[in-house]
Amino acid sequence: MRRCAVSIPSNIAEGSARGSAKDFRRFLYIARGSAAELETQLIVATNCGFVTSDETLKSLLNDVDRSRAMMGRLIQRLSQPDNNSST
Repeated sequence: MRRCAVSIPSNIAEGSARGSAKDFRRFLYIARGSAAELETQLIVATNCGFVTSDETLKSLLNDVDRSRAMMGRLIQRLSQPDNNSST
């Protein structure tokens, strides 16, 4: 889970430094994939008894969902024709 959680902002940072909207979008998709992986691991951890509070799980999943939504909006914005040349 730690690897997934670190991968999300790391990919966002790397993508933003690439210099083009196309590369940034690609890294945002990778970051969203890491968020989905983290969500899955949180559910598995709960099923295995490592997360015992429903409120904790709900809060963590909400954070992941919000992050994915923000990345989705940024991907949409970068997909607009006026943003295709650079970030």
